[in-house]
Amino acid sequence: MQTICVYCASSTQIMPQYFDATARLGEIIAKAGFSVVFGGGSSGLMGKLADSMLNNKGSVVGVIPKFMCDENWHHSGLSELIVVETMHERKALMAQMADAIVALPGGCGTFEELMEAITWKQLGIISIPIVILNIAGYYDPMIEMLNRAIEEKFMRDVHKNMWVVVNSAEEVLPAIELNKGNWDKNARKFAAI
Repeated sequence: MQTICVYCASSTQIMPQYFDATARLGEIIAKAGFSVVFGGGSSGLMGKLADSMLNNKGSVVGVIPKFMCDENWHHSGLSELIVVETMHERKALMAQMADAIVALPGGCGTFEELMEAITWKQLGIISIPIVILNIAGYYDPMIEMLNRAIEEKFMRDVHKNMWVVVNSAEEVLPAIELNKGNWDKNARKFAAI
């Protein structure tokens, strides 16, 4: 079974369209027979993703730091909950478990996870597909900034191939399939410009 790492928000105050797309993504992933690893939270898009996976008989693993469990932020009904000590351990383990990464809309934690994954891919630490689910154009400013970094020679043109942008949950699995094996495992040799 392939595992998809999903980065997403814990906010409960966001627009319904983000919840709807997240629920649909969980349904699609579960019905395709894939599992999900995510940050283990119970609220916002994290909770919606987990609940959708579980409601569709999917396997969902949460990875969460102990301090968040102490605050009772974890989802209590997951297939598996892995408790780690630090945020760094959490991100590293999620990436190690993943065959692909999907970023849903989120705040600074989600941005940081996505940018770290792109950086790891640039450095050849990971080579798995990274899909940005750009619901309602949410990630347009970040995509513009990434493209500007390439235009202004902070990254190479080839680095555009590190991620793919889709606009709907239905496009995620095809994008992962199309981008499997498209990144050179020797990327470190051309990481710098």
